[in-house]
Order: sequence, then C-alpha cells, then structure tokens
Amino acid sequence: MAKKFGIKVEEFGFGFPLTPALWQKQKGETIYSFYPVLIGGFVKLYGEDEAGGGKISDKEQKVAKEDEKRAFYSHPIGQRIIIVVAGVVMNALLAVVIYYVFLAMGNFQTQLPLIGNFHFFGVDQKVTTQVVISEVEKNSPADKAGITPFSTIEDLNGKPIGQLDTFAQNIKNHAGKPMAITWQDEKTNKNHTATVIPRLHPPKNQGALGVAFYPVNTVTLAYVTPIQKLFSGFVHPANLMMYNFAALGYLIHISIQEKNIAPVSEGVSGPVGIGYVVGSIIQIPNVSERISQLLNLIGLLSISLAFFNVLPIPGLDGGRLFFLLIEAVTRKKVDPKIEGYIHAVGMAFLLLLLLLVTVKDINQFFIH
Repeated sequence: MAKKFGIKVEEFGFGFPLTPALWQKQKGETIYSFYPVLIGGFVKLYGEDEAGGGKISDKEQKVAKEDEKRAFYSHPIGQRIIIVVAGVVMNALLAVVIYYVFLAMGNFQTQLPLIGNFHFFGVDQKVTTQVVISEVEKNSPADKAGITPFSTIEDLNGKPIGQLDTFAQNIKNHAGKPMAITWQDEKTNKNHTATVIPRLHPPKNQGALGVAFYPVNTVTLAYVTPIQKLFSGFVHPANLMMYNFAALGYLIHISIQEKNIAPVSEGVSGPVGIGYVVGSIIQIPNVSERISQLLNLIGLLSISLAFFNVLPIPGLDGGRLFFLLIEAVTRKKVDPKIEGYIHAVGMAFLLLLLLLVTVKDINQFFIH
C-alpha cells in the first residue's frame, strides 16, 4: 500500500531486527531482509517518524526536500491509516482463504474440543462427550485389560458412552458382569477392545473399574446449507476468535476458583509451543490430514495476528493506528517523543511477555 501511494519503502523485513540480518537483497530502492528472530515482520518507510517504531530520539528525522512528497508523514491521514492497517487486513484475508480450503478439504465439517459453554453462529453444531482416563489402579479390571492413563473410552458393549453420568451408571449396572469396552490409546491413537468385569466390592476410593476419569466435550461444526458454505471462510475464523476469548475467560474463571494459574498458563503458548505443535502435526501419517491440520494452524495464527495487531497496544500496528486516529480527530500530531516513549514501553512489555511464555513453553513441552 505504501508503494501504491508513492511512499518510498526503504526496507521490507521478516523477523525482528534485534540482531544483524541473516540475508539481505536490494531490489530497486527497497532492501528485503530476513532476521534470526523470526517473530513478525516490518516495513521501514521513508520519512516515517522514529516514534512509530518504538525508538526514541531528540533529533527529528531529516528528509531531503526534493523527496518530501515521497515521505510517509507528508501523505494524507487517510492514506497513512490505510498503510498501517494493511498488514492486519492481509492477515485477515489470508485466514479467510485458508479456511475456505481447510473446510472444503473436510467436506465443510470440522471438530473442536469444547471448553465451557459456547454457541457458534452461522453453522450447525453437535456436542459429544468423551471419557478420558486420568489414572489406572494396579491390578484393577482396567489395568488387567490394558487400559492406560489418558486413553479415551470409545464405547461400552458397542454403544456410544453418552454423557458422563450415563457412563458411570453403565459401569455400575454391569458390576459383576462381563462387558466389552473399547478405548483409544493416547500414544498410538489405535483402538483396543477387551472384556472386563467391573468389581462388585472394589477397594475404597478405586471404583468398579479402578480408574479415575474426566469428560472431554467435542463440538462438530457442519456448514451444511449453500449460504453457510458460501460465508464459511469468514464465519469460521470469526467463530474461532470469539471461542478463544470465551475459552480463555472460562480458564481464568477456573484459575480464580482454584487459586491456581496453571489452567491459564497451560492454555497459552508462544513460538516454542507453536513449533512443538507443528512438529506433532508433521508426524501425522495421513498426508491429507497433515495438510489439513497445518492449514488449520496457519489460519488460526493469521486471524489471531490480525486481531491482536489491530488492538491499541503500544508497539503494534494498533498502537500506531491509535495515534493516527488522535491526529485525525484533533488535527494535531502527537509529540513524536511522547509517542516514542509509549511505543518503547509497549515493546519492552511485549518482549518480556514473550520471554516468560517461551520459558513456560520450554518447561512444559521439553522438560516435564
């Protein structure tokens, strides 16, 4: 957009310029760069005040008089706003395109783990409950059958398990009687079936099967009608963003109730966590499923970047947009030095947050 409006683009960079570039190439008047810290990217515009990048300087940036028409600051406020939000718009459009492809590959149907209670709009939805085994007592019927922790119970006597209370009641009703139980192994993702006999008089606090378990709700989203399919690329990422906030709110509520930060911290990841997820995805044997899950992850990252980057957070495009909107309303530019301090503080906070999340990810995924 800067080039379209005739503004000189000095550098277009991938990554964060904390260190010297790994690779640079000049094409025309623009330098294209790759930096080692591959977080985000940036566009360096000719004549853009240093405050926009979170830098602080007592010296005003000097622009050659003959090139003043190509400087960022000399262009109308509307054009500058368009340039600042262009990256956000591209992230959003990328997510839309990706999710059209992702949903089409799955016949416009997908599944999500459901945290809390959330109703998705513009799509048909069905919620199912799975039972996940968290603990298995030694020498219990479940242990003898080969059930291991974090296995998922698929069915009992060939029938769906239903709700959590239904599962518990079925086990109780079959105490002392043989029953077929099918589960999916957490490590191999393979299904196993065995016959077990729930105990009539189990040891204290062990239960008839000798397991501890918890429910996992899964929602199936199906874009069925032509209208639903037509708008699915826009509706699905919007649903995901609203759901992510609802889920985060639910986790915060649980953390406050339990006075434990773990539910929230485990639900948040940074670059290391994302890399770990990518590593898990590329190990999926089925090529189609592997591609589908990679598309889903890229789409989620794109829509998340679009949303958070447009928020009025100093150091991000949204922070820059906030000051441009002030200028548009007041017809007066905010003091570049003040804006610079604000962006610098915001950037320092974001880097500190990134460091904390990275340490958490390393501890969660590679140490424990």
